[in-house]
Amino acid sequence: MIVMMFGCFLTSFGLYLLKGSSIVTGGTAGLALSVSYLLPISFSILFTLINIPFYILAYFKMGKKFTFSTILAVSLVTLFSSLLPIILPSIAFYPLLGSIMGGFIIGIGTIILFMNGSSLGGAQILSITLQKQFNWNMGKTNFIFDTIVILIGLYSVGIVRGLYSIVSVFIISFMMSTFKEKIAHRNTVKGSVETSTVVETHSV
Repeated sequence: MIVMMFGCFLTSFGLYLLKGSSIVTGGTAGLALSVSYLLPISFSILFTLINIPFYILAYFKMGKKFTFSTILAVSLVTLFSSLLPIILPSIAFYPLLGSIMGGFIIGIGTIILFMNGSSLGGAQILSITLQKQFNWNMGKTNFIFDTIVILIGLYSVGIVRGLYSIVSVFIISFMMSTFKEKIAHRNTVKGSVETSTVVETHSV
């Protein structure tokens, strides 16, 4: 739980850096960030609402445990995202630097969550589902989905910042692709251990 909370905090901090640089990113977080620039609705509320359809997908494709873990992760990111502007001063970087730093920090947070059997919903649920069923590369799937979200976000941040935003998406996707085997192995081992424990419990 502590490791998972740390992953959620890192992700929230990465999003905080992106927002301070007026940069968007991919996934439901990026979509919520883009809409928050246009509407008087907080990122936290938008992030929660957009993820609801993906919770349903996760429940049927990934099981209850993964779904509830993802709901918890999204809730923690929402909570941290609401608290960071209160706790920390405004942070603004040059857009390219903010994109690189934000993308790298979000990538670390995302990997931590993946390796502990959770996600941040949206494209990540889709990526994990496609990897499990068709062995599709998580990073590439995530990059395609995220690029589409970035294209939508161009309307809110403009073409130049939109191009900078693609840098953050590329960094996150590259990190996911690099660690995808470790993530898959970690989740497979955890699943095997849990199954073995259940079998032993029933046997007793």
